[in-house]
Amino acid sequence: MSTAAADNPLLNDFYFPPFDAIQADHVRPGIRALLKNLESELVELERTVEPTWPKLVEPLEKITDRLAVVWGAVNHLKAVKDTPELRSAIEEVQPEKVEFELKLGQSKPLYNAFKDIKESSNWDALSEAQKRIVESQIKEAILNGVSLEDDKRDQFNKIEQELAKLSQKFEENVLDATKKFEKLIVDKQQVEGLPATALGMAAQTALSKGHENATAENGPWLITLDVPSFMAVMQHARNRALREEVYRAYVSRASSGDLDNTSIIDQILKLRLEKAKLLGYENYAEVSMATKMATVDKAEELLESLRSASWNAAVQDMEDVKQFCQTQATPEANDLNHWDITFWSERLRESRYDINEEELRPYFSLPKVMDGLFNLAKMLFGIVVEPADGLASVWNKDVKFYSVKDSSGSPIAYFYFDPFSRPSEKRGGAWMDEVVARSRVFSRDAASPRLPVAHMVCNQMPPVGDKPSLMTFREVETVFHEFGHALQHMLTKQDEGLVAGIRGIEWDAVELPSQFMENWCYHRDTLMNIAKHYETGETLPEDVYRKLLAARTFRAGLLSLRQILPAPPLAATSAVSAPLRQDLDRPPPRPLRDLPQGEDHTAATSGEDIFATCFVYPGQRKAPVKPVTTSSMALRSACVDLELHSKYVPCGSESIYDVDQRVSKRTQLIPPLQEDRFLCSFSHIFAGGYAAGYYSYKWAEVLSADAFSAFEDAGLNDEKAVKETGHRFRETILALGGGKAPLEVFVEFRGREPSPEALLRHNGLLPVSTSA
Repeated sequence: MSTAAADNPLLNDFYFPPFDAIQADHVRPGIRALLKNLESELVELERTVEPTWPKLVEPLEKITDRLAVVWGAVNHLKAVKDTPELRSAIEEVQPEKVEFELKLGQSKPLYNAFKDIKESSNWDALSEAQKRIVESQIKEAILNGVSLEDDKRDQFNKIEQELAKLSQKFEENVLDATKKFEKLIVDKQQVEGLPATALGMAAQTALSKGHENATAENGPWLITLDVPSFMAVMQHARNRALREEVYRAYVSRASSGDLDNTSIIDQILKLRLEKAKLLGYENYAEVSMATKMATVDKAEELLESLRSASWNAAVQDMEDVKQFCQTQATPEANDLNHWDITFWSERLRESRYDINEEELRPYFSLPKVMDGLFNLAKMLFGIVVEPADGLASVWNKDVKFYSVKDSSGSPIAYFYFDPFSRPSEKRGGAWMDEVVARSRVFSRDAASPRLPVAHMVCNQMPPVGDKPSLMTFREVETVFHEFGHALQHMLTKQDEGLVAGIRGIEWDAVELPSQFMENWCYHRDTLMNIAKHYETGETLPEDVYRKLLAARTFRAGLLSLRQILPAPPLAATSAVSAPLRQDLDRPPPRPLRDLPQGEDHTAATSGEDIFATCFVYPGQRKAPVKPVTTSSMALRSACVDLELHSKYVPCGSESIYDVDQRVSKRTQLIPPLQEDRFLCSFSHIFAGGYAAGYYSYKWAEVLSADAFSAFEDAGLNDEKAVKETGHRFRETILALGGGKAPLEVFVEFRGREPSPEALLRHNGLLPVSTSA
């Protein structure tokens, strides 16, 4: 290795990435040198390959893992510490990286060797995880174009290169458009209604932009489209004109000027359709479903069932808001628009349940929430989470590093936690991603496997002044959600690296542990352990907890149809750019996935007929799915996603906005504004891994609710029973990773196939268990 190469942190052998040392000027030489080395290894593997595990799978894992780890570190920095220089460097080397991945994915010697393994007499001797790896590699090779010849393969490869470039540009435009909007306010009357936390954040933002002497009390205040700022305005600003201005800016992000994503979307959809046709599919949705549990038809049936189940309830919800506005003698009572619904729904909720979300913030300080979350994990899964700051380098002073230990005190995993919004450099939303995965192939002592490491990223309000970060209840749920993903990555006991943790799990099943963890936010002992006033130490009053439970199903219909803004969108997942990577929620998607929120229901229709045909595992009998939605997925978004990827004809008679308007007639009570361009910031499907897959959040919810019901059945107040059930959950859902089919894993935990009963009960359609 040359001196220059030795000085490049990307080329060093690391376990924890040197995030404090990686600079933009390391990317070009580092990635190119890495690709050169990996290409040599691939050539050697193709020359010597044999249809055996040591001669095929293990060397393949070494190649793919090294690229995933190094590229993952670079791409992670782009997501949390974006700079023009880093963007430029990544943009320049990305085509070379994609070219190598195509060579790898289209390698006929490797493809033939995997087929030989499956057809060999030793097939039955392989473990279930090993069989899943072989079958997945064969399927992925076909989807990567291994069967295409000559001109068709060249065309396929050009499409893949262009799609990678377009997706990157799409996400950059969303980030830049979000940063571009700033609304400076100097008149205190203009910010009437905004809570103290929002005013403090707006003043702090103004200070950071050079407005000296800005204070929460006297301003000036700087409003942005960053999620905490945007949602504060939509929920609490009494200034209707301000709400309208901010709303219009938000739904039209990245749709004009140099940042316009319209043509990028058109090109992406056109190329995806061409790719599908080359692979022998009718549309891109079929390509997407090839690696999922659902089919296009079943996903559409699910969404239509949800839509029809939500409609009448949404109509009633809207009528309730209108009637409440009329009692308040507000001038917009008979002319409610998009920028009014969230505001007045929040006032109605406060009136009906006597809960003010902002007044609850002091009870949810980030340190207390994390302590409570870690105590819950200890009780459920027998693990201990401890600060390990200083053990690994970080990219920002606010990032925390943790060690996860088993009951004997031995480390079993590590994770980074980056909690706060930084709109000038960090993409929006919340997500979990892997740094490295558990793997015996990468054992450092030839005895124990390499331990997994995760990222957990959120975008909540940072500390203001001497106050800690004070969280909304939705932000608490978000932290629990992302930690659920991290747990599945970190607590895996799967030693085959290609299916360890979150790797290899079907996309529409991967939300099970994350949505499962959200349920604990409504568990009394868990919540009371978290909800301590940051100044007085007072526990959340019992009557307030009861009100939170009562408000859990408030506004179900409107939330389902996304006629109000319940919570900000999650960050889009990065494109799964290497065979091993899954960036979860994660943009949803962390992708855009929406932030999790309490489950909602509608009484528009009763349960069983909704489940009849939607939730089908290939090769399995039908199982149920949740009838109504939480805010984690808007039906409009999911329906548009499937429509664009299954029926839309690029360059045809309809534009993408025509499709959105048409779908919205079925899914929205108030039609979108003509200038609504939410598609231009829909990063989940245009810059992430959720294309024709946004329905996945609903698909997984039946599993997560039924999994939680196992704890309810055991008795949530019976600590011994809860611990026993938690141990079983850990040994199945969290331990088996992608090495076993999701339905089989669920049955191993639950003792039966999924049932809708828990979802119906959680949604208020069945009596709530007295132990809940």
